[in-house]
Amino acid sequence: MNDAIQTAEEKDNAGDSHGSIGALQGEVWLKIQTYQAQTLIRGRRSSEGKSAIIGLIGFADRLKSMWQAVRFDDPYADWWLVKVEEAIAASRAQLQRVQQQLESLAASQSGLEFTIASSSQPQRVSLQFANPYAFRAAQMLAEFDRMLCTAMTCRHLGVDLPTALDEQVHASGRWVRRVFAVPQGFASMGVSREDLSQNTAEADKARQQMGEVPAEILSGERLPALRPVVFRRKQTEADAVESTETDATTDAR
Repeated sequence: MNDAIQTAEEKDNAGDSHGSIGALQGEVWLKIQTYQAQTLIRGRRSSEGKSAIIGLIGFADRLKSMWQAVRFDDPYADWWLVKVEEAIAASRAQLQRVQQQLESLAASQSGLEFTIASSSQPQRVSLQFANPYAFRAAQMLAEFDRMLCTAMTCRHLGVDLPTALDEQVHASGRWVRRVFAVPQGFASMGVSREDLSQNTAEADKARQQMGEVPAEILSGERLPALRPVVFRRKQTEADAVESTETDATTDAR
């Protein structure tokens, strides 16, 4: 007896050779242990005597217009994504160096068995971002949080942190905030590489506000490692919307 084996989906789609599979979906969560990292999730609004602090959520929101501008061949968006990419990489490298030094000091405490401090009630945040650089920034924030937990553990054990290392731990929050502030310098002005080559009025306004795009960015020789598909200039608005919906299933969220 040679019965055919079918999945439930195949049975449901029996007789329908054109059945389509659904879009891929998933969930991403960020778990935070420290108050310092928690405050950098949403940041802080400006108030009397205090300036605003952009958090992870605000950073991700500002990346949306930048990511969309790349689709329409905006070289300024490419330039700012490169800045974001480099800023995240530099900050993560700094955090990882400090983390390694702290772990080395903690491991040198002979005769003690211990675990790294963690919150009795950590905050678990669902991340629903529209581009991969927001997720990279979330990883950076998680590394900042982990580094603080390690530093607090060292202090609890009575480890005497070298002055230079202690200063870096205290400065680490500024490294993260500096990254979150990078998108502030970008303004979506609807310009393209074609506009810049033709010196249109829109291109002139963009130059006045954001400066001159580096030649290697303008030529495409240097681009962000992660970027969406660029629409063709002659593509209709309806086609652009359709392409955006298609890309949404493949772009990192």
